[in-house]
Amino acid sequence: MHVTIDQAEKAIEAARQKAVELGTQMCIAVVDSGGNLKAFYRMDGAWVGSIDIAQKKAKTAVFFGMKTGAIGSLSQPGGPLYGIEHSNDGLITFPGGIPIVDTDGEMSGAIGVSGSSVENDDAVALAGAKAIGDTELPEHPWRT
Repeated sequence: MHVTIDQAEKAIEAARQKAVELGTQMCIAVVDSGGNLKAFYRMDGAWVGSIDIAQKKAKTAVFFGMKTGAIGSLSQPGGPLYGIEHSNDGLITFPGGIPIVDTDGEMSGAIGVSGSSVENDDAVALAGAKAIGDTELPEHPWRT
């Protein structure tokens, strides 16, 4: 099942509220399980460059079914995924992209957030994802 527009809007609103609480301006993207943009929100004052980064964080999380920060730890020099950020027309491998998992344990989409420190980006994305689902997929033998 894909994330619905109502869910995407709820996730964006929860993320936006967390960004306001942190005193920062964010770009927030929600994609469906195919990586297609479902909804996007750019807060007043958010960097233009963060538009692309937020969308790529969401796509990265959905393409690989894990948080972008986890992919980042695997993609360091010498790591098993070194260079992965050059695939799929560019990925983002630092925190701020989080899968959205439905009640059946299936990935319905992902959220990507950009505009502040990676710690704030991750906290804002987590608030959005948790507003409509879980953030961890069930164990699979092929997952790293």
